[in-house]
Amino acid sequence: MENSILLVDDEAGIRTVLGISLADMGYQVVTAENGRDALNIFKKQMPSIVLTDIKMPEMDGIELLRRIKELSPDTEVIMITGHGDMELAIKSVKYAATDFVAKPINDEILDIALQRAQERIATRRQLNEYTQRLEQLVQEKTQRLLEAERLAAVGQTVADLSHAIKNIVGGLKGGTFVLEKGIELSHEQYLMQGWEMIKGNVEKIANLSLDLLNYAKGTELKFQLTDPNQPACEVVKLMAPAAKEQGVDLSIEVDADLEEISLDPELIHRSLLNLVTNAIDSCSDRQSDPEINTVRVQTRKTRERGVEYRVEDTGCGMKPAIKKKVFKRFFTTKGSAGTGIGLMATKKIIDAHQGEISFKSKENKGTEFIIRIPMGKKNDE
Repeated sequence: MENSILLVDDEAGIRTVLGISLADMGYQVVTAENGRDALNIFKKQMPSIVLTDIKMPEMDGIELLRRIKELSPDTEVIMITGHGDMELAIKSVKYAATDFVAKPINDEILDIALQRAQERIATRRQLNEYTQRLEQLVQEKTQRLLEAERLAAVGQTVADLSHAIKNIVGGLKGGTFVLEKGIELSHEQYLMQGWEMIKGNVEKIANLSLDLLNYAKGTELKFQLTDPNQPACEVVKLMAPAAKEQGVDLSIEVDADLEEISLDPELIHRSLLNLVTNAIDSCSDRQSDPEINTVRVQTRKTRERGVEYRVEDTGCGMKPAIKKKVFKRFFTTKGSAGTGIGLMATKKIIDAHQGEISFKSKENKGTEFIIRIPMGKKNDE
């Protein structure tokens, strides 16, 4: 309560006289005859200042001071001391008493002590207001920075997406031109070349659309207890025909001791599928003996009882400059054949699992991607 004082003294005469003086100073005065009653009153009314005698029955002023500071550290407590109570007065200062006044109480000295308490209250209020204003300013500034970053990211994304679409449109125009020439000249080879170019770019449009849809989807995980080997085996089985067609030896090595862990099997499947597809394409792009084009998928148990997935290929690898951009938006090592969204979406999925994804790569030697997924949470948590 603002401008209120709790006066505590076991002598009724002192309570009466001091109560009148404090009321004349403009304070709302509440009185108590001992520390126990004072503590109960304080809990209900929370006055801003407490003026209490040190020596009282049942609960002395030092104990009352200590209890009040536990409940409200900012309350100003002024101690009333008698003759020979100096050691107790000093002890009260150690418990964060604001000041102490000696009996018989001089009104001027009491007024000075009260003014000091009011100044401390005002200073604390100003400091709190300043701190709140500063926190508000920081929050507003942070919000503006986040909004600016978001707009910059949106702008960059639009620019990158426009570039990707521009490449596809260029390919479509080229295919259309070749196809029209084939029709004009009745040239079967031109017709076939133009048609293949158009088909390829239509496929790019489909892939870009699907990648964008997948990336735009929220990564709200649908946890369920899953055999970690299951998504890896499904991906290898799914990609085996494509690998064989491109002359790539695709194999899998699973850890039979893996325990079921909580993860989103569909999203992990999507992540591994992207990595295996990239690995196969990397082997196909390498100009070497097709017999050494291999992609190997491995599963291992981590020390934390999670799972580690490894996708290793003997493909074309990456140059040092490319390694820094692997997880950037719309960056691709496949030239006009890629959308640059797959690895970005994969990292997003792994991050959502509170996992990590890393890679090692050497140019013309191959690449290995490593995914680590923690044990996760149980369905009943």
